[in-house]
Amino acid sequence: MSPEKMVMMANQIATFFNSQPGDPAQQVAAHLHDFWEPRMRAQLYAYVDAGGANLDPAVIRAAQLLQAA
Repeated sequence: MSPEKMVMMANQIATFFNSQPGDPAQQVAAHLHDFWEPRMRAQLYAYVDAGGANLDPAVIRAAQLLQAA
């Protein structure tokens, strides 16, 4: 998928969880783990490692949490 579409999708997830109680990064990480296929997550990790331009901070933290697991 294009980086722009990936950023848009990830930021939409973060926008939702930023409005919910709890830790948005943890919730985004759980969503990405449950619903994004491994190739999509790998693309996100590479994008974050390259700087993560335009990603919501909750998405960046979620990617870091998933990579550390």
